Amino acid sequence: VLAPRRGWVFPGLDQRLAAAPALVSAAPPARPYAAAAKTAKKGSQKTKQEEAKKKPVTRRRPLMSKPVDDVYLMWYYERPSYGVEEAVGMLKKFQELDFTHPKQYVYINVFLDMALQKKKKVDPFASTVLLPYRFTDETNKVLVFTENEQEAEIARENGAAVVGGVELIKWILEDEIQVDFYVAVPAIMPKLIPLRNKLRRKYPSTKRNSLGHDIPKMLQLFREGLEYMVEDECVIKTRIARV
Repeated sequence: VLAPRRGWVFPGLDQRLAAAPALVSAAPPARPYAAAAKTAKKGSQKTKQEEAKKKPVTRRRPLMSKPVDDVYLMWYYERPSYGVEEAVGMLKKFQELDFTHPKQYVYINVFLDMALQKKKKVDPFASTVLLPYRFTDETNKVLVFTENEQEAEIARENGAAVVGGVELIKWILEDEIQVDFYVAVPAIMPKLIPLRNKLRRKYPSTKRNSLGHDIPKMLQLFREGLEYMVEDECVIKTRIARV
C-alpha cells in the first residue's frame, strides 16, 4: 500500500484504507516465548509417555497346541519341537524326498543368555571344542611357536604345519605364512608381542587353550577341533555332524 505524500488530497482514501484487510503480518514473537514453547514441548512428551503407560497392553491370544489339518496358519499354533533322535530321523527322511546329498552337514543354532548381574551382557566370543565323534576328514593347519629343539620335534611328530621361533614373526607380518591356528609355549611369549595386533583373537593365550606345555594336546584340539563363535550377540550357528 502506498501512502500519499503529505499535502496530497484523495477523497475517501481514509475510508478505503480502513476497510482494506491488513497486509502486514504481526511481528514475530520475542525470544522468551520460544523458551516457553520448548518447555511446553518437554512437558508434552512426558504427558505422552504417562498416557502410554496408562494404556492397557494388548495381549495376543494364547496359541493352540496342535493343528488338525495339514494346512494351517503357523502363527496360530505353537512351534513344534523334537528331540535330537527324532529330528535327525526327520532330516534323513527329507534328504530322501529332496534327493539331496546323503553326506550333507547337520547344523545347530544355540541361543545363549548373555545377561549378567554386574555387567549388561557377555561380550561375543569364539572358541574351539573337540567333539567326541569326528564327522569330517579335514584338519586345520596349526603353527607352533617354540625355540626348544625337543619341543619342536614333538610338534612335528604330532602334525604341526609350521614350527619355529622369532624368525617366523617377519613372515607372518608380511602374510608369507598363513595358518588356521597358532599355539605357543610360555617361554617364547614375551618375544611374540609384535604379533598381538596381527593375530588378534588367534594370538596364543591360556584362555583359548592355545598356550601351554602340552604340545600334543594343543595340536589335537586345534587340528581336529571345531571352531565356533557367537553371532548377532547371542547365537552360535555351527555344523555338528553329517546326515
